[in-house]
Amino acid sequence: MAEPQPGARGVKRRLSRTAVAGVIAVGFAFASCPPSATASSPPDRPHLCATQPAPPTGSATTPPPITSGSGVWSFVSEPALHPQRVTVTAHKPGTAPGKIFVGPYAIGTAVFGQTGALISDDSGDPVWFRPLPSPDLQNADFKVQTYHNRRTGKAQPVLTWWQGSIAIPPTYTNLPGGAPEPGGCYYIYDDHYRLLKTVFAHHGFSPDEHEFLLTRRGTALFIASKPVPMDLTRYGGPKDGAILDSEIQEVDLETGKLVFSWDLLDHLDPADSEVPASDAAASGGVWDAYHLNSLDEGPRGELLISVRNFWAIYEISKKTGKARWQLGGKNSDFTFGPDADFYWQHDARYGPDNKISLFDDGCCNQPDGTPEQESHGLVLDLDFDHRRATAVRTYYHQPALFSASQGNTQALANGDKFVGWGQSSYYSEYANAGNTKGNGSENLLYDAKMPGSNISYRAFRNTWVGKPYYPPSAAAKTDNGNSVVYASWNGSTQTRAWRVLAGPDPDSLSVVVRHAERTGFETAVRTAHRGPYFQVEALDDEGHVLKSSDVVTLSR
Repeated sequence: MAEPQPGARGVKRRLSRTAVAGVIAVGFAFASCPPSATASSPPDRPHLCATQPAPPTGSATTPPPITSGSGVWSFVSEPALHPQRVTVTAHKPGTAPGKIFVGPYAIGTAVFGQTGALISDDSGDPVWFRPLPSPDLQNADFKVQTYHNRRTGKAQPVLTWWQGSIAIPPTYTNLPGGAPEPGGCYYIYDDHYRLLKTVFAHHGFSPDEHEFLLTRRGTALFIASKPVPMDLTRYGGPKDGAILDSEIQEVDLETGKLVFSWDLLDHLDPADSEVPASDAAASGGVWDAYHLNSLDEGPRGELLISVRNFWAIYEISKKTGKARWQLGGKNSDFTFGPDADFYWQHDARYGPDNKISLFDDGCCNQPDGTPEQESHGLVLDLDFDHRRATAVRTYYHQPALFSASQGNTQALANGDKFVGWGQSSYYSEYANAGNTKGNGSENLLYDAKMPGSNISYRAFRNTWVGKPYYPPSAAAKTDNGNSVVYASWNGSTQTRAWRVLAGPDPDSLSVVVRHAERTGFETAVRTAHRGPYFQVEALDDEGHVLKSSDVVTLSR
């Protein structure tokens, strides 16, 4: 980005705050996570949730998941896994390498498949799935990052995500005695799918789903939230109300200690919100004036934040805590060229040469607002000399989408853009040139639709090599006098083929199928051998055995 700019107008006043007194946000940051700051051992099986006991499956507001039918995968060798089954509507040459990462769930309707963290390939076939035990729990911001271990000096690829419960619009609960209940948490898993760290917030805030960034300093930057009691009458809200505050926190991953924090309420005037304080009456007296929903770190440590309900993006000096500039909103430091304006935005990211990208939802104040414009990915060029923002690229969808929340625009290494459409059931990849409104199919390379009303907070394409610490899974059934052996290995990206062994007892197995090409998450291999004991071996692209399954018995 450019050299430090003068502070944004209207952000210099420091606001007084009242301590929290027994109020907690359920909507965007309520969950069940392990009580410790770190964890050294993963669940016994990859498909079990590493959380405290979860809410029952389905509730008065959340119906049970749909776990069968055309919109859901089911597997003989992994009967507990039921991930969503997407429909790939476009797949052209030129897509970037990598898998697709989503956290599927649904709002106010039954989710197709289980909620959880899902990696898929371009065909829509699952690669790894970690289901959650209840549709009332969700994962968000699921992606690949690099974990820099400050103690060892080593770096490694990891999976990270948030876990908690998402309610749209948010709801809030008063807790007796003023005792705050733990909110969501963040997980860091290694490439063997072992839990490395569980990260929590400080200062009585709850980690929320909007952001979790690992730094080269061995720290994590994230957004946490809590309602702060406040007399809202001067803003047009209730006297005994509260404002939903957000804080950027940075935690040392080795010690769990807080090393940096920046509080929205200390720096931004809620009077600049596009959401009226009177809306608090419909959400338990809590006014979501800000809605901080993304965080990025620049090359000199500056912070780029998106404040959805201000229609504004800010660059914050981490050293002084002051805003260097404001883009959009009621006190913008920039004017806008054609197609450069945005509303209710998400996912503001630094780009090269004074550019930023974002997802412009264009819609809507919750729950029944009217769209300002069509949702799309957007890249802006910021001219600091003339304080002018110009649209460089736009990425629209066909059919047109109006996403009332969530979404992201990811820059890929080959120049493509991967767009998660938030509260619309799609994710897409576009060539860098993009398209214009009304031409959503132009430069579209990949498009997939999730089943039913399934959505994902964000969607990513990342390269990933998964090497599960646990063995492959197998099952065997009879079929017209033959045996059918089902083989899968949840999370393995190196398995290219399967070898099948069989025998009259578990200690007398021999090879009956030397090489069966992997055909997807689960491969069915037919053999005339009657077993009744079978085992499968996962083979890499050179035919070497990666790992063997447990011995299973033929099911008749």
